[in-house]
Amino acid sequence: MTDRQGPAKRLGYEQARDQLVELVKRLEAGGLTLEQSLELWEQGERLATVCEEWLEGARARLAAAVSKQAGDSAEASTDDESARPF
Repeated sequence: MTDRQGPAKRLGYEQARDQLVELVKRLEAGGLTLEQSLELWEQGERLATVCEEWLEGARARLAAAVSKQAGDSAEASTDDESARPF
């Protein structure tokens, strides 16, 4: 990641997550200078943001699908009731 925000924004969820896992491992291993640790932390924050954006998008898609399915089910049951003779 040479650019501070460009490449991370184009990553898929799995790629960002995997890179974040590697950054955490490097930080936990220690032996880094303060400057190196801060740079890794900043990269990790950007990757975490990318992951969160993907997850929020997935949540929105799921909510829309559930809402549509619930609407379709309610519409179908209303149609069934109106077709009854009594």
